[in-house]
Amino acid sequence: MAFLNKALIFLIGILLAVYFYSGKEFKPEMLKGKRVIVTGASSGIGEQMAYHLAKMGSHVLITARTEEKLKKVIEKCTKLGAASAYYIPGSMDNMTFAKHVVHEAERLFGGLDMLILNHIGYTYFNFFDGDVDHVRKLLEINFLSYATMTVEALPMLKASGGNIVVVSSFAGKIGLPLTVPYSTSKFALDGFFSALRMEFYQQKVNVSITLCVISYIDTDSAINTVSGVIQQPAAPKEECALEIIKGGALRQREVYYQYIATKIPMLLRDWAPEFLEYLVLKNYNIEALNSKQA
Repeated sequence: MAFLNKALIFLIGILLAVYFYSGKEFKPEMLKGKRVIVTGASSGIGEQMAYHLAKMGSHVLITARTEEKLKKVIEKCTKLGAASAYYIPGSMDNMTFAKHVVHEAERLFGGLDMLILNHIGYTYFNFFDGDVDHVRKLLEINFLSYATMTVEALPMLKASGGNIVVVSSFAGKIGLPLTVPYSTSKFALDGFFSALRMEFYQQKVNVSITLCVISYIDTDSAINTVSGVIQQPAAPKEECALEIIKGGALRQREVYYQYIATKIPMLLRDWAPEFLEYLVLKNYNIEALNSKQA
């Protein structure tokens, strides 16, 4: 009976996915003239999202810690055809700054159509060292600033019928070794935004929330941190950035990139959790981790 119940739930999930997403086709002109905030946009996936949006003719406001990098991204966005492009440097461990970014978008654009939350704080890739203060600090950057910006942006997003796009991780769906603080913060995102989405449905709030579950991506920071330890190949950041934007524009509930590396293991989590844990551990080369630290 338990097996039949799981099979029925799985079938219903497939049918609902087909119902909600069939017939919806992404077109770049969907983003033309849209007013968009992208956080964590000085490098990596955020930088690539800024370039994609610029090519689509969006108004972009980007933020990150390093001003010199942001300047270069904005220069390229302007050349690529952005309707307008601005930057604000600062750190997301400061909730006053997080609110300020949203207020600047209102001042510059007069409103907001899409809020893309992508920034992360520094953490280690290693066995948990017991430092709960570090977990608390990471939660401020990786989670509380996301919630803070969402609350500040909601009036504008409600007015535009806009989109909230949350860049999370496979580590926010499946607990992964060597990522305890990071995984904790990503699980918090799933809980907060999934619950908020349900409340929007109940309250008939016309703002979509897209949670993006991404795998190992070839950003400089990821490559430097986990190369050699994680056995799977890194996926391209340019394609990942585009899939995130598509998911937000199409108002999808969740985006899985790459699908095989993220969605398939999610099915195993419910059907064969012990086997999934075995596969995850087989993907780690602990000897390489020890060599990095030597």
